[in-house]
Amino acid sequence: MLHTVLIILLMIVAIALIAVVLLQSGKSSGLSGAISGGAEQLFGKQKARGLDLILHNTTIVLSILFFVLTIAVSYFDL
Repeated sequence: MLHTVLIILLMIVAIALIAVVLLQSGKSSGLSGAISGGAEQLFGKQKARGLDLILHNTTIVLSILFFVLTIAVSYFDL
């Protein structure tokens, strides 16, 4: 029973995580944009505001929940 509930929650969280990641806007295109975008995010030059901030925080929460549920499913699967 608990295993089934955990798997259903895991599927819901996985679908929500995919949706939230796809809703986020791309920072820039190309390899040079990826390198400079990563550096700006690392050093905090560009602050996210509004919807981007909400989506970013939701992604963090959902990813942590995803990993916790994955570990719980593998633990209770024994």
